[in-house]
Amino acid sequence: MNAETFRTLRADLYAALKPPAHLDLGDWVESNVRLPATVAAQSGRMVLMPWQREVARSIGDPRVERVTILKSARVGATQLMVAGIGHFALNDPAPQLVVMPSESDCRMLLTSIIEPTFAASPALRSALTENVSGRDTMLSRHYPGGSLALISGASPKNLRARTARVLWLDEVDGLDMSAGDEGDPVSLAIRRTMTYGTRRKIVMASTPVDEATSRIARAYEDGDCRVWELPCPHCGDFHELAWSMIHWPEGKPQDAYFVCPSCGCITEESGKPAMIERGRWRATRPEVTGHHSYRLNTFGASILSTAAWGVLASEFLAAKRDPATLKTWINTVAGQVWRDDSDGMDDAEILSRLEPVGLDRVPSEVIALTAGVDVQHDRLEVSTLGWTAEDAPIVLAHEIIWGNPFGPDLWLGLSDLLARTFQHPAGGMLRYDAALIDSGDGQTSEAVYEFCRGRASQRVFACKGISGFREPPARLGNVPGKKWLRLQLVGVDSVKRRIMGLVTSGTMRFSDSLSASWAEQITGERLRTRYSKGVPVLEWHRLSGRRVEALDCATYAVAARSLVTADKRRRQEELSSPAAPRKPVRITHSNWLVR
Repeated sequence: MNAETFRTLRADLYAALKPPAHLDLGDWVESNVRLPATVAAQSGRMVLMPWQREVARSIGDPRVERVTILKSARVGATQLMVAGIGHFALNDPAPQLVVMPSESDCRMLLTSIIEPTFAASPALRSALTENVSGRDTMLSRHYPGGSLALISGASPKNLRARTARVLWLDEVDGLDMSAGDEGDPVSLAIRRTMTYGTRRKIVMASTPVDEATSRIARAYEDGDCRVWELPCPHCGDFHELAWSMIHWPEGKPQDAYFVCPSCGCITEESGKPAMIERGRWRATRPEVTGHHSYRLNTFGASILSTAAWGVLASEFLAAKRDPATLKTWINTVAGQVWRDDSDGMDDAEILSRLEPVGLDRVPSEVIALTAGVDVQHDRLEVSTLGWTAEDAPIVLAHEIIWGNPFGPDLWLGLSDLLARTFQHPAGGMLRYDAALIDSGDGQTSEAVYEFCRGRASQRVFACKGISGFREPPARLGNVPGKKWLRLQLVGVDSVKRRIMGLVTSGTMRFSDSLSASWAEQITGERLRTRYSKGVPVLEWHRLSGRRVEALDCATYAVAARSLVTADKRRRQEELSSPAAPRKPVRITHSNWLVR
C-alpha cells in the first residue's frame, strides 16, 4: 500500500468515525416535518412560531436534561412535541415513552396527530413502520434503535413495564394524583428513565389547573423559569404580556388593544404579529442548568385568528360571569393556575346580601327552578334554586319536611312540595324543572329509590355523590338489580367548588327567607390541601361544629341544573304567556311504603 492510498483510507476512516455535527432541531423541523390538513389549519411545511424555535433547540440539545412548558391552549405545543418524537425516532434513535391522562388521549394522539404527521413528512414516512418481530401494537411502535409507546398515567402496570431514554409527559395536570396505589404517575414515569443517567430527556408540557396541586407549575419553578417577552413597538421595552395590559373600549371587546406599561402607548391587533416575531425568552433563574422551563400564554404567543385580543376579550367577559367558566379561561387562555379562595366564604357577608325575593316573590329574570333534597333520619331538607338565562342561581327557599323517611307521610309531603307551581311576574307559571334526592347514606336508599320510581319524566332522580374534581355535575350510574333506576352520580367536589366561586364572586343571590343557620351551613366547608404519598391532594374539610345540610342541598340543586335542557328563549316566551303552562302530570302514590 503506497503512502497516498494509506492517507486516503485514514481520512475516510476518520470521516466515518467523526460524530455528526450538532443538529439544530428547530432547523430540522422546518426542513423535514410536514403537517396534513387533518392536523393543521394550513397544511404543508411546519413553520415554527417564534416561541417554538428556542424550545425546539432545548429539546434537541443533549446538554439539556429536562424541558418544561407551562402553557395555555392554542399555542402549538403538542405539534412541537410530535416533531420532537420524529427527531428521536429518526436522528437519535432511542426508546421513547409518552404518558397522557387516559388511554383515549393516547389513541387520539397516535392516530390523529402522530401517524398523519409522519405520513405527510417524507423524511418520517417510514420511521414507525418497521415492525420488529411483529411486536407492534395499537399504542406501541418499534423502529431500528428504539421504540415508541403511549400509555395512560392511570396504569401503574404499564408504567412499571417500560424504560425509556426520552420521556414525553403531556397535560400532566390532567393526570390522576395516584396511579392506582403506587403514588404519583409522573414520579413513576421519571423513574423509568433513571438507567440512562444524564443521557435521558424529559419533556413535560401542560396547561395548569389548581395552584395547590399543579405539577406543571412546580416543575416550572424547578427550572430556570423562562418568560416569553414581547417588545413595545413604540419604546422597545420588553414585557411578558399580562391580561391587565389588554384593554378595550366600553362595550366593544372586539376592539381590544395592548397598552405598554412603560410608555402607555397603544398597539392594536394588527401590530401583534410583529411583536411576536421579535419576541424573546428570558431566563429569570439563569443559575439553574440542565432544566429549561418555559411559560407562555395565548394572548402573548399565538397569532391565530381565534386568539386575537378582541376574541379573547369577548371570551373573558362571557367567562367571568361564572367562576367555573372563568377558571377554564384562566387555565387555558392566561396559562395560569387557579387560586382557591374558599376562605372568602363568609356567612355574615351572605346575610348582608339577602334580597326581598322568594318562592312567593319570584324575580322576573328566573326562567327555571331546580331542587336539591338531603335525607336525614327525621326530616328532608329541600333547597330551591331559581336560574336566570345567564345561569346565575338565586336561592329562593330552604324548607324542612319533618317525619320518618321509612314511612309514607314524609314522602307524600315531598311529592306535594315538588308538585307546586309559582306565579312568574311575566304572567306565566313556574314549576320544578329537575330535582335530585340524596340516596347515598345506605340506610334510606331504598325509600329514595321507590319515591323516584316513575318520576324520571319529571326529572326527579335519586343521586349519590362521588369524589373527584374532574367529575361532571351529574352523570348516569346504576344500582345492581335495579335496571329501572336512573341514578345520577353527582361530582360533589367540582360542584361545591362552583358554589364557592359563585358565593365569593357575588354571582349567587339569596332570599331574605333564609336563616342565619342556613348561612352558616352553606359556608361550612373549606378546600384544603393534604399530602398523600408526597403528592398534594385537594379535599373539602368541614369546619368544626358546623352542619352542612344547606351546602349539600345546594350542591344537588346546582347539579340538577345540568339536567335541564329547555331552550332558554322559548322558556322566556312561555313565561310571558299565562296560557303556556300545562297541568302537571298526575302522580298516583304507591302503597309500597305503607307495607
